[in-house]
Amino acid sequence: SRLTCFGNPGARRSLIDMGRKVKLATCALNQWALDFDGNAKRILTSIEESKRLRATYRLGPELEICGYGCADHFLESDTFLHSFQVLVDLLQSPVTEGIICDIGMPLMHRTVRYNCRVIFFNKKILLIRPKMHLAMDGNYREGRWFTAWNRPREIDEYYLPRMVQDVTGQVTVPFGDAVISTLDTCIGTEICEELFTPDSPHIHMGLDGVEIFTNASGSHHSLRKLHVRLDLIQAATARVGGVYLYSNLRGCDGERVYYDGCAMVAVNGEVVAQGEQFSLQEVEVISAIVDLEDVRAYRGLRPSASNQSAKAPGYPRVFVNFALTSRDDLRVVPNPAIQVRYHTPEEEISLGPACWLWDYLRRSKQAGFFLPLSGGIDSSATACIVSSMCHLVCDAAQSGNQTVIRDSRRIIGEPESSEYIPSDPRELCNRLFVTCYMGTENSSAETRSRAENLAKEIGSYHLSIGIDTAVRAVVGIFETVTTWTPRFKVYGGSERENLALQNVQARVRMVLSYLFAQLVCWSRGASGGLLVLGSANVDESLRGYMTKYDCSSADLNPIGGISKTDLRSFIKFATERFGLSSLKSIYEAPPTAELEPITEDYVQTDEDDMGMSYEELSVFGRLRKLLLCGPYSMFCKLVHQWKDAWSPSQVAEKVKHFFRSYSINRHKMTTLTPSYHAEGYSPDDNRFDLRQFLYNTQWSRQFRCIDEEVSKFGDAVVDGSAERHTQQDHSQDQKESPKFLKRRSSRTRAAKVPKKGTNLSQYAKDAFGDATAMPVVQSDSAANTAYTEECVLMPEGPAPPEGNKSRRPSKLSMSLATKWKSSLGLVTSQWKEPEPEVVRTVQTGAARVEGIGQSGLKKQKSMLGSAKKFRNLAVSNSPLVVSDGSTDTLEIDILSGGASLESASLVAASDTEKKEGHLSPCPIRKRRRQCESTPVAAADLRSKSKRLKDGDEEFDSHHAE
Repeated sequence: SRLTCFGNPGARRSLIDMGRKVKLATCALNQWALDFDGNAKRILTSIEESKRLRATYRLGPELEICGYGCADHFLESDTFLHSFQVLVDLLQSPVTEGIICDIGMPLMHRTVRYNCRVIFFNKKILLIRPKMHLAMDGNYREGRWFTAWNRPREIDEYYLPRMVQDVTGQVTVPFGDAVISTLDTCIGTEICEELFTPDSPHIHMGLDGVEIFTNASGSHHSLRKLHVRLDLIQAATARVGGVYLYSNLRGCDGERVYYDGCAMVAVNGEVVAQGEQFSLQEVEVISAIVDLEDVRAYRGLRPSASNQSAKAPGYPRVFVNFALTSRDDLRVVPNPAIQVRYHTPEEEISLGPACWLWDYLRRSKQAGFFLPLSGGIDSSATACIVSSMCHLVCDAAQSGNQTVIRDSRRIIGEPESSEYIPSDPRELCNRLFVTCYMGTENSSAETRSRAENLAKEIGSYHLSIGIDTAVRAVVGIFETVTTWTPRFKVYGGSERENLALQNVQARVRMVLSYLFAQLVCWSRGASGGLLVLGSANVDESLRGYMTKYDCSSADLNPIGGISKTDLRSFIKFATERFGLSSLKSIYEAPPTAELEPITEDYVQTDEDDMGMSYEELSVFGRLRKLLLCGPYSMFCKLVHQWKDAWSPSQVAEKVKHFFRSYSINRHKMTTLTPSYHAEGYSPDDNRFDLRQFLYNTQWSRQFRCIDEEVSKFGDAVVDGSAERHTQQDHSQDQKESPKFLKRRSSRTRAAKVPKKGTNLSQYAKDAFGDATAMPVVQSDSAANTAYTEECVLMPEGPAPPEGNKSRRPSKLSMSLATKWKSSLGLVTSQWKEPEPEVVRTVQTGAARVEGIGQSGLKKQKSMLGSAKKFRNLAVSNSPLVVSDGSTDTLEIDILSGGASLESASLVAASDTEKKEGHLSPCPIRKRRRQCESTPVAAADLRSKSKRLKDGDEEFDSHHAE
């Protein structure tokens, strides 16, 4: 191996002179991209602290001179120029003398850009070591800016710039894959991603006699990620023995990610020193005393490793006439192994986003935060994170952190002569955090009260306002121009009207949020403006369940990378951690947007609107991003994973519904508010999840492949689990199914259309062994005819008493039935026990009326009430089967009974009256579609999927908070 010498090459170490104990220092630095002066100051502080601890080697994080998040600024020559200027300052500083310094910066060698470590000692550069494996997954795009050094165990001569030559007196220095050899040990370098590769350099360096490995990293925080990093570090030295020094960045350096520090030292597979993962401290240095004889003994006990070492290829050595150890170290006590500290996911949510917000706030030089507080889980979790930030600031200030004290005084507008030191989190919160409940006529008193109580407990400056005047003014402009008045669905409006009226409320909130954020400090006699916080979670973003440019459009979103499930756990944690009793009612309340009118029969809920639960969304998200599943692959996995609760056809419908919803709403990700990155399946379009935003939402080939697989199952079993379940054994399914499948279990069945004249009770008994188990029915659409569809929704709930043919639907079936009634313009009414022979069906899109049976006619007519558009409705010896031709939404509500499918006449529905102002004339010509004959899962999913498929695309579906 090639040997480059610095100092006296004859001063080689002997066995007697070899030192035993060495003190090493590593650090976590809160650097800021392109803040060269600030970064240099923090580097010098860390070196000074390392020397104070009497360390002889100091390791810093990756690209610490310029900051890791420079992105395309790495393509600019200025970045390299200013990095060299900082390096010159470091070389000239007396602080760097007497200690080997390992610094990270970008360099250009033979016109190729490299991510490098520059190792120097006493104004002499020992080695420039380029990164050999670049990070190119997830948030990382290093290959866009740098090139990997692909010549292992080789070095070149690097010609230094003249500004560096003037300081070091060197013209060239070694550049490449080499190791540092001191008087007493040997040091090898890894850079971040190289630890994560299958064939890591430390293995080969260890076999060549390297005893100390260093790793300079720029690793960001994700929930539950720390153990992965720690396991790799411990495994690295457990395999080959040695000392592993790990350094990492900390804080927000200008991106969506938070670097979570946790610098550490490991020896022979055990951690002996560990830094904090989350902290407001800008510079943290940890040191450890390690006994190199422990490394040598550990390796000596493994003859197989010694045999491999004897024939391992050698690394070029760069010799420096300096010893890391001292001759008299008998009284020096090495650091013992410690128990590794891990945070729970709830603690990570409490600390990570809070530190990220503080960095952004102090570096943006704003006066605080503004949050639209709705009283729901998401906005309440965001408020708790800000409260956690205030607790961290007060703790740091009380411990004497001068940087935090200076920043807090400037943020809240204290004069320079002020001696203010934050001590009370509620007082600090009141000065820098404004919350605002923006209610409408659709908001409930419960959510208003929950928002006010939480604001009072955390101490925020709280406002409670009504925005109906602004909403009516915006809608009034449309009415004036078009002379048409949009209506909510519960008042007879169409889906498009319903969405538009919800969206205008959400967007008015966004406009008012920025107005208040700019002026509320002025109104309080203070200076500055506020940063607007958003509160859309990662699952809602994935599904697109938000209004574009609503309150999800903000300056920052601290929970945008966190799932709803984790946020619920965090709310429960915060209740005890911060003593916020108001969170109990927030935790128990069902998530609702409160953008539609509340009636006796209808209350809007998020999961009903989305057509899937939040738990299911998390499963879809992980399969899509982490396991790289398209529609077909996802179905192939879930058909087995969900076999105990869903039939293959039902799983297929769920997968299709997710991908339709995802692809239709993908365009919203292009304007997604910058969010704290915490989940591996985030749909962030900026750099993490690079996919198109204009999709063919039909997914024709993908869905066809799924349908072909579904057809192969037929009535067969899936891995021993019956595809269809009877009503009697359904309660057992509920107990055995996972939590996220309990909400909508297999209470609906796929079946063929019964022939006319078939008794429904007898049909159900023959098909499923239970007269009360009503099947879901889908008809085939005949060629060249209008789209028609019939569906039967089986009532939920326990079996009726003997002899009683009626059954009260559960809350779910009632909410679904109410939605369908509302979409057809029916006047909603309180539920009454049905007559035993009531059967109601609806044909959609064909403007037809069909009648079956006779009983219940008066009741059905009374439900129409004064709906003028149905006043000429012709009914032939039947209660009701109705479609006004204005919507494709299904109206399905079949109640168990003995009615038979007798011959019924088809009568054309009356023309809609344009003067009603909310229905367009002859809409059926625009909306007529042909239908694929596909088995259906649940009626609510089918209804939503049909609307998406037929072009009523939810480009503006509202926000869930």
